Amino acid sequence: MDLVQAVPQLTVSVLRDDGTYPNNGHLPLLAYQGALSLPDHDPAAAIETLFRANGWAGSWRNGVYSFHHYHSTAHEVLGVYAGSATIQLGGEQGIVLSVRRGDVVIIPAGVAHKNVGASPDFRVVGAYPLGQGPDMNYGRPGERPQADHNIAGVRLPQADPVYGVDGSLLQHWSKPGSE
Repeated sequence: MDLVQAVPQLTVSVLRDDGTYPNNGHLPLLAYQGALSLPDHDPAAAIETLFRANGWAGSWRNGVYSFHHYHSTAHEVLGVYAGSATIQLGGEQGIVLSVRRGDVVIIPAGVAHKNVGASPDFRVVGAYPLGQGPDMNYGRPGERPQADHNIAGVRLPQADPVYGVDGSLLQHWSKPGSE
């Protein structure tokens, strides 16, 4: 069984600073709907193996927090292996995505995210590019300008977590000034 689907529906969203959350005006959020055809037995392990093969490690299994938060020191990928959820990205004025089993969301450093409702069985595998580890920020006074400085220094991944070096991530992400 081939885990990766050739042509998922791709959503590309640039989420800009809203005054509370820095978000990321240079790197768009990427959402692959229907990217993965998961096995019935241990779908989380299949996602972990795929992400690791493409240079995304430090994986974990859980859900998504029910409060806005962001990471200033790492990009993050979420692969849904069970259930469904509605995720708000970019803060209170951001976008809302519905995700379900087989979907993948790639969140650039700085982009706020929050679970606004989920099925009881909702679960994701999360991971980060090799060499990156997340901090936790909540949009509180005092987090910035350090968070902004951190975000500007986060390296680009070497590969898309799903499609490797041929993936959309490398086509859509570039450092400011390199376009």
